[in-house]
Amino acid sequence: MILEKKSSIKDYKFKKGKLNFAVVGHVEWMNFLKVDQLPKPGVISHSEKSIEYPAGGGSVIAKTLSDLTENQVHFFTSLGNDYYGEQSFKILSNYGMKLHVAWRDKPTRKGFSLIDSNGERSITVIGERLAPTYKDKLDWNIFEKMDGIFITASDSETFKKARIAESLCTTPRVGLNTINKSNVFLDGLIGSNLDPGEVFSLSEISIKPKLIIKTEGEYGGIVYPGGRYKALINTKPKIDSYGCGDAFAAGILYGLSSKWSIEKILSLAKLLGREASQCFGPYKINEN
Repeated sequence: MILEKKSSIKDYKFKKGKLNFAVVGHVEWMNFLKVDQLPKPGVISHSEKSIEYPAGGGSVIAKTLSDLTENQVHFFTSLGNDYYGEQSFKILSNYGMKLHVAWRDKPTRKGFSLIDSNGERSITVIGERLAPTYKDKLDWNIFEKMDGIFITASDSETFKKARIAESLCTTPRVGLNTINKSNVFLDGLIGSNLDPGEVFSLSEISIKPKLIIKTEGEYGGIVYPGGRYKALINTKPKIDSYGCGDAFAAGILYGLSSKWSIEKILSLAKLLGREASQCFGPYKINEN
């Protein structure tokens, strides 16, 4: 990939790689609602547009990686034995990824993402986050063939087995206790510095990762080691900020697995995050 000042990833001299990726994480069936304003006490807001899709960090990262590599991405997840679980399996499989599902006799987690006229979103989730664990009888041996693995939800044993990959990344939302209990070295720990559920201090991590990245949306972010970085300037109106951080994180894993410099890695990640903000819903496929 040659880095230039271009307006979209289509303008870059980017050729799909042939890297092998696996994602271990969660799925949430989300209803995306474009509203005139975010809810306020006693005020009725109106939805101008609505779509429903399987989303969540796991599926967004898996879909983004699928767009970056010619090889099929393996997505290890957990779904409820219900309508939403079946639809999630069907839709995500149709995107070209290989799903490895731990089916649960529980409801698939659902949620709402309200997007205002400025493209800012507010998310409400309903129910338990379902996550696969290493005890599930899934084809975990595939990890041995992976160049990169990203984990958004699982247990410490999965981290131990995933360390066989060339690059292993995760998010603090998976749980710092889970990360520390695994006692593995991470190539990337990526989270939002604006989300209280993902904010952490370096002293809370028992083994310092190769890269720690704290994103701050349009304000850029911080990378350790390295310092602050700037966000890309929006060339199009921001439509929906849902999934921007997950798309950014997928770019980090891709760059690390490609053995790029941190400057080159951040360039791709920032571009993917910005492009995610230019479409409605969790995937670029929904921009129309």
